[in-house]
Amino acid sequence: MSFSTWLGLLAICCLGAMSPGPSLAMVVRHTLGGGRAKGIVCAWAHSIGIGVYALVTLLGLAVLLKQAPLIFNGIAIAGALYLAYMGVQALRSKGGMSQKLAAGEPTSALTAARDGIAISLFNPKIMLFFLALFSQFVMVADDVWGKSLIVFTPLVVDGLWYTIIALLLSHQAVLPKLREKAALIDKLSGVVLILLAVRVLITI
Repeated sequence: MSFSTWLGLLAICCLGAMSPGPSLAMVVRHTLGGGRAKGIVCAWAHSIGIGVYALVTLLGLAVLLKQAPLIFNGIAIAGALYLAYMGVQALRSKGGMSQKLAAGEPTSALTAARDGIAISLFNPKIMLFFLALFSQFVMVADDVWGKSLIVFTPLVVDGLWYTIIALLLSHQAVLPKLREKAALIDKLSGVVLILLAVRVLITI
């Protein structure tokens, strides 16, 4: 995998992590309710779930690419259409924070970890996102190093982003500013997702 290709993967993973939604709400809940440490535990537990999805998706697509290229191409096309759909939805969004971001009841670190990994593992949209996203990267990741980058990039980006959120929310004045930028993040994500969908269709 070339450096420029990895930068593309990194950019998409950053936008995916930054998009407001239930994962952000869960990290915020444990941070404001249980403190900075609980928020960080929730963040990295969530990232482990992301890593599991990334690994499963990568292995499945790699097998299809070798054994059933026509099915792989079909998934790639369907994935591109799904990316375009998500992009349009993001452009039409008015902020994306349908779930209230508020402090929850104080909880243990184990509960924070459980909620963090559950919110990622039991979200089918994450699997669909990886199916759509990874189809273009599986073709260029032809060694262990490239495959490792595909798995660990979203895992580390997700963990670092939500760790930053947990650290910033030590100052509660940050949360209103985060809400204000939600619409801008959605719009930026929408444009990038649509461009990515076009790229996938062109390179199939």
